[in-house]
Amino acid sequence: MVTVRDAHHDDIPAIHAIYAHHVKHGLASFEEIPPSVEEMRTRFEAIVGGEKPYLVAVGSDGRVLGYGYSSAYRTRSAYRYTVENSIYIDEAARGQGVGTALLEALVARCRKGPWRQMLAVIGDSANAASIGVHRKAGFRQVGLLERVGYKHGRWVDSVVMQLELSPADPDA
Repeated sequence: MVTVRDAHHDDIPAIHAIYAHHVKHGLASFEEIPPSVEEMRTRFEAIVGGEKPYLVAVGSDGRVLGYGYSSAYRTRSAYRYTVENSIYIDEAARGQGVGTALLEALVARCRKGPWRQMLAVIGDSANAASIGVHRKAGFRQVGLLERVGYKHGRWVDSVVMQLELSPADPDA
């Protein structure tokens, strides 16, 4: 059983371990050197300080199986109603519905906020799992950025997917 809850400071070491694995071995992140635990803590503080959701999925034993958050899509003020999501799953928990649970919870939280659009910028056009989880949540592919990253000795695409959180225009 998976429970999704707000992330806490105590979760940062587990979040760091999950992310470091993806940085070192995967293509979901275009970072090539894992940030330190302290840097992950700084990033966490920036997101929650900006009143955006940062969630973890935990197993019945309390172990963090994955995490996800929404962040500003871009820093310029005209983008203030658009967020980007990021979700990372512990390698041992892949295929167990953790990504789906995190994304559903994140979308639900963001629908309650002032945001109108959510974007996913997915590293590697061959990342069928992430693309599938987003498609299942209602995202549609709106772009393909070809060969924009170079990691692990090869050129990597980014897939851009979009979900309308609210059809109503917020009061600007």
